[in-house]
Amino acid sequence: MCHKRILNRFLRVTKQYLPHLARLCLISTFLEDGIRMWFQWNEQRDYIEATWGCGYFLATCFVLLNLLGQLGGCVLVLSRNFVQYACFGLFGIIALQTVAYSILWDLKFLMRNLALGGGLLLLLAESRSEGKSMFAGVPSMGESSPKQYMQLGGRVLLVLMFMTLLHFDSSFFSILQNMVGTALIILVAIGFKTKLAALTLVVWLMAINVYFNAFWTVPAYKPMHDFLKYDFFQTTSVIGGLLLVVALGPGGVSMDEKKKEW
Repeated sequence: MCHKRILNRFLRVTKQYLPHLARLCLISTFLEDGIRMWFQWNEQRDYIEATWGCGYFLATCFVLLNLLGQLGGCVLVLSRNFVQYACFGLFGIIALQTVAYSILWDLKFLMRNLALGGGLLLLLAESRSEGKSMFAGVPSMGESSPKQYMQLGGRVLLVLMFMTLLHFDSSFFSILQNMVGTALIILVAIGFKTKLAALTLVVWLMAINVYFNAFWTVPAYKPMHDFLKYDFFQTTSVIGGLLLVVALGPGGVSMDEKKKEW
């Protein structure tokens, strides 16, 4: 029970700050990518024009849509205005980039994009709960099904990020990492000891992110710099989604919630 007391103390201390930190982490990849669209405008436009043969105008529209859609969505999420519309817009950006950059055929990047979508689902669920809190005291029929199923979908999609981190070799460290990681992602997916498992995954993923995706150690002119930077911020966004799980709990469709009825 010691771990439960420590977790409860941590949640009490961070209650006011954790949701804000979670949202900032969650939108970080969109913020970074929107800024990159500005600084690499010509390169991004030329790539889309060459890859799809869509012409200068449509390629420019694609880059402009990505820039405004991502930066605008980030501003709305951080300012807590029209969050649901911002989430839908960012979902659209993920879908658009998945097709435009042929991520659909790269399983690793596809799973990471789906994990990012899981984080947005959790953000959408949080915004729904905030909207309903305005009507506190009004009789209701329990937690709304759309919200709790969004939380379930968000949790399941988030674990896809960890499946891309599994290493299939025979070293002791890799086997231990795979076993512990798999156990934790299963706990998050089914919603058992959810907050503790999610917080442990946050710590683990932060360590992996800083160690393997240290883009600041690679000169900016090298292509590897951009690849590591992309991975770093996308992983940070998944960390934001997990922090939302820690802050909000697993939702109604979870073993933690069912235990209260037993």
